[in-house]
Amino acid sequence: MTQRVLIIGAGIIGASFAFHLAEAGADVRVLDANREVGGTATPNSWAWINASWGNAPDYLRLRRDSMLKWRDLDRRVPGLNINWCGGLLWDLPEAELRAYAAERIGQGSPMRLIDQAEAARIEPLLRHPPELAVHVADEGVVEPVHAVERLLEAAKTLGAEVLHSTGVRWLIVEKGRVTGVMTQEGPLQADVVVLAAGTSCTTLLKDVGLALALDEPPGLLVHSAPAPEMLNGLVMAPELHVRQTAEGRLVAGSDFAGTDPGDNPRKAAEELFAKMQDFLGGGELLTLERYTIGYRPTPRDGVSAIGDVPGLAGLYLCVSHSGVTLAPALGALGAADITGQGRHGLLTPFAPDRLLSRT
Repeated sequence: MTQRVLIIGAGIIGASFAFHLAEAGADVRVLDANREVGGTATPNSWAWINASWGNAPDYLRLRRDSMLKWRDLDRRVPGLNINWCGGLLWDLPEAELRAYAAERIGQGSPMRLIDQAEAARIEPLLRHPPELAVHVADEGVVEPVHAVERLLEAAKTLGAEVLHSTGVRWLIVEKGRVTGVMTQEGPLQADVVVLAAGTSCTTLLKDVGLALALDEPPGLLVHSAPAPEMLNGLVMAPELHVRQTAEGRLVAGSDFAGTDPGDNPRKAAEELFAKMQDFLGGGELLTLERYTIGYRPTPRDGVSAIGDVPGLAGLYLCVSHSGVTLAPALGALGAADITGQGRHGLLTPFAPDRLLSRT
């Protein structure tokens, strides 16, 4: 019997679940309250695909697996167009940078320390190339909304249905089991409901008596108008992380998560943009097109939560701040878990019960 699965949330994680579940033969419907593609958090992501940042071993393994799955999706999903551009990082004091590089190289990361001359060769428009930096050749970036569009289109070719402007009012619970959802248009039934709605997970779980330990820190990013090519890859300098999109826009935050907008977001955006202009040769010609503030769904202990919700059969939760990097692994491994293929060992440390409590 075909399994009916409702996915709440059409961001990058929900789109990955949709594709992988449809590929596994499930009857999939994706629901999202937004009219536009991409959900709420995904469009405001810096969209770095990496396993190089400081992570505990279990989380690092999951991130590495997801990077491999991104490469697989890049081959199988038409038009995904991931830019495997590599990253240049010196956002640490020298001693910490050297220790960090030594640790990651020892773990098998394709990372290397480089000097100022090579940093300038990799990124010729840096006004002040670092004396010491780390270069990671296998990192990449994806245009997040475009990736969601491609994944959902691929899911639809496999039979999935995507319903935008369809908000979920509450979860339908019968005798300790989630049997569907109530939307503005009425109830929808399912064998499994996947809750991949980012910060909205908190409200939906609260309505069924569960508190989710989830933080929602804001992150401000500035976006330039399209410009000629100025960067070859991702750049992570102290207090400024910047990349260039496929359309030529420079996107920057004070780190990859964005900048705290404070009480005056416009002023914070202008100051950050001025810093980016000073950072690059020719930066004075850039113009600020817009700034965005995203609220990042971040489990309180900083790592993903994915799995069955204890005490509520039929409800599967997935929430993670590292949504862009981890979407392929979470979607693929979660789909295998849901469809009875077994729970992969990579997911063992990330069961959601650690973040849930009864209200």
